[in-house]
Amino acid sequence: MIPLPNLPKVIQKKENKAVFEISPLYPGYGVTIGNSYRRVLLSSLEGAAITEVRIKNAPHEFTALPGVLEDILIILLNLKKVRIQSWENTPQTIVLEAKGAREVKAKDFKPHPQVKIVNPELHLATLTDKKAELSLEATVERGVGYVLAEEREKGKQGIGVIYLDSVFTPVKKVNFYIENVIVGKRTDFEKLEIEIETDGTISPEEAFGQATEILYNHFSLFSQFGKKIEIEAEKAGQGEEVGKEEITAGEETAKIKVEDLKLSERTKNSLRQGKIKTVGGIVKKSEKEILALKGMGEKGLKEIKKALEEKGLSLKEENKSNKK
Repeated sequence: MIPLPNLPKVIQKKENKAVFEISPLYPGYGVTIGNSYRRVLLSSLEGAAITEVRIKNAPHEFTALPGVLEDILIILLNLKKVRIQSWENTPQTIVLEAKGAREVKAKDFKPHPQVKIVNPELHLATLTDKKAELSLEATVERGVGYVLAEEREKGKQGIGVIYLDSVFTPVKKVNFYIENVIVGKRTDFEKLEIEIETDGTISPEEAFGQATEILYNHFSLFSQFGKKIEIEAEKAGQGEEVGKEEITAGEETAKIKVEDLKLSERTKNSLRQGKIKTVGGIVKKSEKEILALKGMGEKGLKEIKKALEEKGLSLKEENKSNKK
């Protein structure tokens, strides 16, 4: 059997950079694990970004504002660099209003209870006249990866709305290095070092943990291929057992917490109030039983069904035993 390495450890840390060491790894596993982490860290972590902007007196990006040194294209490029934390899955609007001769920075956005700007000193524009004005509204959304403005424009016709290319990923850079180490009489075991730099919206440790969870969820699901677990089904509000439903999945999948699913806070709260804490608890319920939960609607039901489908699961079928 291939031996497992020691737990990862942080060997260097400076601001938003950290180096993680995994050792000793069986020969060849350094590049396998390192490349997997690199791909997931750069492409699959969720973050927040400005996706669209409305600028007063600027109906499109080729406009120039009087008394503003930069043209709209440059201002839009600067807005793309604003790094944001957002605690809501729904779009949030932040507002900036600046007047008079001055430098406009990211910190000039008005405070928002669900949004935090982590690089407040970022330069956005320069007002060169005491009568100059820059007034804009920016929409902040959560997402994954990199989304082009053209993709957002499809099917939308907002008047005066300028769509931005959105960089959601919170990870700026990932590198990994492999060295040989001695284990017993063998000299070909490997030490893997993974260097992670984030944009400050999350720490390197959080990024590493999220990437680990994504990989774990995939591989734990695959490891249960061909196996089955039984989940007992109960009548809503009663302790009477009505049967068992077999679902192809792993025990680990059933134990995934509601908090770890891609659901809105409203849907999560509704499940918590119904004392449903895990995936295993969700799949015991039918659509009718889910909709009966306090605060649950059709939108929340769709979110739940989509989250289950991603894991190869579904809600319990309606009990048809009483039908004639």
